Amino acid sequence: MSDVVTGEAVVVEVRVAQLPSRAAALLIDMLVQLMTLLGASLLVGLVAPQIDTALAMMIYIVFTVFVLVGYPVISETLSRGRSLGKLALGLRVVADDGGPERFRQALFRGLAGILEIWMLSGAPALISSLVSERGKRLGDVFAGTMVISERAPRQYGPPLEMPPQLASWAAGLELSRLPEEVSATARQYLMRWHDLAPAVRHEMGVRIAAEMSAFVSPPPPPGVPPFAYLTAVLAERRRRDHLRLAWRADAMRGAPVPVATAPPAPPVSPSVFPAAFPPMPPPTRPPAPVEPASVETGRGTTPGGFVPPA
Repeated sequence: MSDVVTGEAVVVEVRVAQLPSRAAALLIDMLVQLMTLLGASLLVGLVAPQIDTALAMMIYIVFTVFVLVGYPVISETLSRGRSLGKLALGLRVVADDGGPERFRQALFRGLAGILEIWMLSGAPALISSLVSERGKRLGDVFAGTMVISERAPRQYGPPLEMPPQLASWAAGLELSRLPEEVSATARQYLMRWHDLAPAVRHEMGVRIAAEMSAFVSPPPPPGVPPFAYLTAVLAERRRRDHLRLAWRADAMRGAPVPVATAPPAPPVSPSVFPAAFPPMPPPTRPPAPVEPASVETGRGTTPGGFVPPA
């Protein structure tokens, strides 16, 4: 995954296409281009005896340039970043800010492809893709684009249901600073929650929740168990990701974008948590409202707003 900052200063997560899928899409496109060139060669060969040799050579050169450069430029421009190979593999070329690919960018990619793919057998493209954090070939570097995967689903592990008592609180969370590695650690913990001993379960939950709360605000209501807190945060993040993908699809189709509204939910009450979220007694003393607590997370001392139940 990679974070993309849009023109509206919104951080969006996209899945960068992996090298094998990009190579497979490129092979499909090259096969289409070679078959087209073969057909053009046969056509020129049929008309060559009736026309001048220089004219026949000029027609063949024009066909070659049109196929090698025009095919990727026209197909990616008209389909908003997808050639036949990318369409088959579920890939799309987008700008670095997540917007659709423009004609100028497609032209830069097509011209660079002549050099790095056809003339140099793809060696510069391979080296650049391996070095680049976002898997960019030289054409992507020059054009300011990248290739993303649209088909691969986000890996969330088991579906996480939002605790009804925390739905209204989670709807107002600020999640833009939450790193993917912290989310992955929380998902692994929730997947193994039932297999852990109670003491280990509580200790790990408090530690991971404290680490997550350093990037998420506002803090949870008093008395919320760590398991419920982590579940609510990840469920809300998944809900927003699904809404973002739906909005992007509607925007590409030109449909009006719906306005997100938080679902109504009852007030938070730790005493009515279901059996999967065992209630815990509230803290003996309320947290100090002046400064957030500092919790030892195992990776250094991280300031956070999560106050574990007593």
